[in-house]
Amino acid sequence: MSNSKCAPESNAAKKHVDFNLQLNRWYLKPIGAWPQVDTLSSIWKTLTLLCIFICAGTITVVTGPCMLYILFEKDSVKAKLNAIGPLLHRLMGSVNYWVLLRRSEDIRKLVRHMETDWSLIEKPDDREIMLQHAKFGRSVTMICGLIMQVGTILFSIARAMKTATIVVGNETYTTHPMTCPMYNKLIDTRFSPINEIALALQFLSGIVVNSSTAGACSLAAVFAIHACGQLNVLHRWLEKLVGSEKEENHIVKRKVSIIVEHHMRILSFISRLESIMHKVSLVELMGCTINMCLLGYYTIMAWETLDAAKLTSYAIVYLSMGFNIFIFCYIGEIITEQCKHVGEMAYMTDWYNLHHKTALGLVLIIARSSNVIKITAGKLFHLSIATFGDVIRTSMVYLNLLRTLTM
Repeated sequence: MSNSKCAPESNAAKKHVDFNLQLNRWYLKPIGAWPQVDTLSSIWKTLTLLCIFICAGTITVVTGPCMLYILFEKDSVKAKLNAIGPLLHRLMGSVNYWVLLRRSEDIRKLVRHMETDWSLIEKPDDREIMLQHAKFGRSVTMICGLIMQVGTILFSIARAMKTATIVVGNETYTTHPMTCPMYNKLIDTRFSPINEIALALQFLSGIVVNSSTAGACSLAAVFAIHACGQLNVLHRWLEKLVGSEKEENHIVKRKVSIIVEHHMRILSFISRLESIMHKVSLVELMGCTINMCLLGYYTIMAWETLDAAKLTSYAIVYLSMGFNIFIFCYIGEIITEQCKHVGEMAYMTDWYNLHHKTALGLVLIIARSSNVIKITAGKLFHLSIATFGDVIRTSMVYLNLLRTLTM
């Protein structure tokens, strides 16, 4: 055990945190969403702002004309539905990007909190527990980024690889369909080179929103799994709280005070994580429910023509959406269970061998654990495995309704 008031700053702690967050930096640094350090030079800060401006401008150039296309250009319901899916995906990524930029200072504080946590842990067994959770968080980050990027890139390629023939006057032109259709009266994407430029911008905007979504989901997962690692270390401390009956009371009292202090430190970390991620969770919960419904609809439409490229891309994107929701629901579930388990562990200790005044300190832990901090979506829905089942079921209900109305 150790005291957070005298935690040393060590290179080992920074090394472990860098290992834990390396992939997250790879996702977010290219789009300027990784929290900046105060010691950065003014040139680097200027380049970061320029990167943010380019990324935000690319998303705006794509989403604006697409919204106009849905509102004014097409009267067909099916044509509108085909455009809503890609548009909604970019809007979700835009919100995630905005949250990451706006809350960058709070994210930086969470990173500093992680560094201090690693500095606090002195015993090799406790460090091993944290390292196991760090490896698990890194694996989740890798899978999240891989599924997100591969799924949407394949979706974009599958839509853009097809060619369409248009006739204008006496001339015939070959064009590539847009992944995210644009309002032709604003930007006519039917003719070269506008067609190729628009495709490149849409591909770039897709990478930006994918990186922001993958970064937000993976950051939530890494922070939550780190908190679970800290709670598991706390479980170990509670198991070893009561040693021999000859152990002096002031030593046990000191152990209890460290456990209570560390418990409150973990809960403050989880509270800050919830305050940052509840908006992202709500966007993912609602957006993925609608998108999974639309992807089911797209799959049914593509099945009629047996378009293998589209069917494969739809399946991968569907899995990526489901994985994103599952990650949020899973971390909400495990944090809730681990927080409850702290109170159970405190109750199951041999508290009757402690001095009666020292044992009262365990009451604080039990009382605080009974009021569990929950990871929510917009402070409206508690994220849990049951919520994940509700999302899948709701998307299927919407799909049946949509299929009944349009087919």
